[in-house]
Amino acid sequence: MSRVLIAGESWITHSIHVKGVDSFTTSSYAEGVGPLRRALESRGHEVVHLPAHLVPAQFPGDAAALAEYDVVVLSDIGANSLQLSPEVFERARPGADRIDALRGWVGDGGGLLMIGGYLSFTGFEAKAAYRNTVLHDVLPVELLPEDDRVELPAGARPQVTGAGHPALGGVTGDWPSLLGYNRVRTRPWAEILATLNGDPLVAVGDHLSGRVAVFTSDCSPHWAPTSFCEEWDGYADLFGGLIEWLAQ
Repeated sequence: MSRVLIAGESWITHSIHVKGVDSFTTSSYAEGVGPLRRALESRGHEVVHLPAHLVPAQFPGDAAALAEYDVVVLSDIGANSLQLSPEVFERARPGADRIDALRGWVGDGGGLLMIGGYLSFTGFEAKAAYRNTVLHDVLPVELLPEDDRVELPAGARPQVTGAGHPALGGVTGDWPSLLGYNRVRTRPWAEILATLNGDPLVAVGDHLSGRVAVFTSDCSPHWAPTSFCEEWDGYADLFGGLIEWLAQ
């Protein structure tokens, strides 16, 4: 059993309702971590979820804090949320460089998985911004300098290129279609285990003593429809396999 930290996969929506000459606002909170958390827990892993709004204040800041986990998952949470703690952003005081600490922890034997989304990799309008951080050199793919989203509203089926690799968890047969992904480029030292639309979907590699992996589409809607994240028997095997491979 591994202890897994999932950072991100939540959001707050603030809406304006206009009715004639009057208007009012409402707010709601939602999480997309459910399918991934259930899949990993079904395989015996302990999952700790750190919602996006808590990441700036509570993401582990050093090797000792990261050592509580075997694998860290970053999913739909931009680099700013890791780098700009309240101490740094609101009070202009030097603080921990948490992305550099994460890089060092991986190099010392940790496991890192980045999952796609509007605030993953380079992301929507390039706002995820991981290309500008030291974590970019750790990832098994090269990130684009511009908005990297590819929307596939008609859906496209992934193609497995590394069948039999343990990181795929023994998944067999066709995978359900996905509705989009973050476009990235292959690095020479990485293994590409699955592609989508001809681009890397699942890639894995080593960083010093640690392991890194990416899944460039979503683990929940909207890019991952319910046929992928709720109805497909291979979902738990796929993400369980990635976590177990990363945990070594």
